Amino acid sequence: MHLNEAVRYLDELLQTSVVGDYPQAKNGLQVENSGGLSRIGAAVDATEAVIRDAADAGVDFLVVHHGLFWSGLAPVTGANYRKMRLLMEADMAVYSSHLPLDIHPQVGNNALLAAAVGLEGGQPFFESFGQRIGLMFDAEMNREVLRDHLERAVGGSVHLAPGGPVVARKIGVVTGGAGGDVVKAAAAGVDTFITGEGPHWSYTAAEEAGVNLFYAGHYDTETFGVKALAELLARKFALPWQFIDHPTGL
Repeated sequence: MHLNEAVRYLDELLQTSVVGDYPQAKNGLQVENSGGLSRIGAAVDATEAVIRDAADAGVDFLVVHHGLFWSGLAPVTGANYRKMRLLMEADMAVYSSHLPLDIHPQVGNNALLAAAVGLEGGQPFFESFGQRIGLMFDAEMNREVLRDHLERAVGGSVHLAPGGPVVARKIGVVTGGAGGDVVKAAAAGVDTFITGEGPHWSYTAAEEAGVNLFYAGHYDTETFGVKALAELLARKFALPWQFIDHPTGL
């Protein structure tokens, strides 16, 4: 298959040109290759270590959630040069999808994390960059049971700021680093807010807002989407794929 086919498919599926995002997200094709594709790699971050592992595995199409340009415009020196050199030598294309992947109803991080903990029937909430990027669920679940489900879903420990009711009834999900917006989430009507991480003060902000705030890991809550996207691509175009795991512990 040709790179252009995969890019057209992803752009249409994810509505890449429509979904608002941080300017440095640079959603879509970030680096092209000579055109042919034979193996898909999925990763959360387009880091030097990830690119090296992908090259070693023979990946020539790397799909990531956090792309190459999060630090903004920068000289192609140091790590930036090494990453670009690895990509060129491996003839590896890079496609990045941040908020378009977070919010997608089938392969999105929010929807898949919610499904993994048994939440169904979510409605969009949490306005950001011109669209609602989270999901809110009606439920009736003890917060400690919810923590157990979350820990199984992400494969690690989950920290809880227990500021809300023992039984969660309005649960909001925004994967990644939305803990600093806990007051915003509370204003939208949730009593329990699931995200990846937040600043130190978000713990006490959750207490004062009367909300349970779950920190389930920025990295761990955002592995779902790239895996699902790569698997979907692999099925559609009959290509092998693999997940390149490089956890941050955050």
